Amino acid sequence: MTPNKYYFYRNPLFKVYATIQNGFVKMDTEGLVSPVFKTLVKDLMQMFDGTKPSKVGSDRLIYSTWMPPIPSKPFDRLVSSQLGNIRGKYIPEQLTISITEDCPNKCLHCALPDTSNRAKLEPNVVRSIIDQAQDLGTTLIIFDGGEPLLYAGLEGLISYVDPQRAIPGLFTSGVGFTKERAQCLKEAGLYMLSVSLDSANEEGHDLMRGRAGVFKDAMSAIRNGIEAGLLVNMYVVISPRNIHELDDFYKLARETGVHEISFFEIVPTGRWLERTNEVLSAEDRKKFDDFVLRANDSDGPRIFPIPHIVEKMGCFAGRKWLHITPEGNVWPCSCLPLSYGNIHDDNLRFIWKKITNDTTFIGGKCLMRNSEFRRIRLGLND
Repeated sequence: MTPNKYYFYRNPLFKVYATIQNGFVKMDTEGLVSPVFKTLVKDLMQMFDGTKPSKVGSDRLIYSTWMPPIPSKPFDRLVSSQLGNIRGKYIPEQLTISITEDCPNKCLHCALPDTSNRAKLEPNVVRSIIDQAQDLGTTLIIFDGGEPLLYAGLEGLISYVDPQRAIPGLFTSGVGFTKERAQCLKEAGLYMLSVSLDSANEEGHDLMRGRAGVFKDAMSAIRNGIEAGLLVNMYVVISPRNIHELDDFYKLARETGVHEISFFEIVPTGRWLERTNEVLSAEDRKKFDDFVLRANDSDGPRIFPIPHIVEKMGCFAGRKWLHITPEGNVWPCSCLPLSYGNIHDDNLRFIWKKITNDTTFIGGKCLMRNSEFRRIRLGLND
């Protein structure tokens, strides 16, 4: 039986496609000019080749919950932006919008201000942001907070995202994500649900989140999301506190049936700026590297190892990622509290140009892990 071909790119003379062999992606090319052009996209193909996809269908491939389906119009736009990167042209492929600071949790690592005066973005402002981002070429728009599920009118914002240009995602702790809410959000067009976990056990997660019951909320959200037909990602920030739980996280991901589990290395930001000893040691990173190799060979869900991606491709801040705070400030990423403008005063294209003109963002290592950068650019002393 001939395996299905999922086309990443195609024109009359050259095509790039994937097949799935024994559960893993196999990249190849075809077409009259394939021998010449194959070398130009070699690096991009290597990103996918030999890796595990999130979900395989007969007519489309979900490589990752972080990417549009293949084939689709948003994925075509993503490919176009990747080809632009080769020429030095950068597009904010991913946009995170913190629509509200409202949240029932009191997380130890929260980057939001500890205040009762909670800011939020008005719906008309968020819609304008969505329009501007899509015009720039953004293909993934994620709503976060605070807790975005507390935002009145969330479904309307999700449905406003143009499915021909971008996919909408939601970052949540799971609070209030009932079966009914999951179905409403699915009908509104929600593509990806990302549920945050700080520990694979109830006691540890609730302690980090500062509220009893938040682990149960997260598990319920995962179940309800999968039942509603959403793509579900389990999002884990690894730190010295939970590095010993890697296999437990993966076991939980397998048992719950999530499509992907993403690991992000802790960054000195928010309240963690006061606790820079919380960053991973060389031994911790070795544990993570060994775990990824071991888990990738199993039959569990796809792993999205963000530290490894950043090591290969460089930091996304100011090159592929934009973040907007509930006050409207535009940051290069959600972990880097350096505003280049405010959406209430300037348009997004103007602000993005300011960021990309800043030679600080060259795609190297995470700037927030650099104490000199934090001291000089942010005025922060460890």
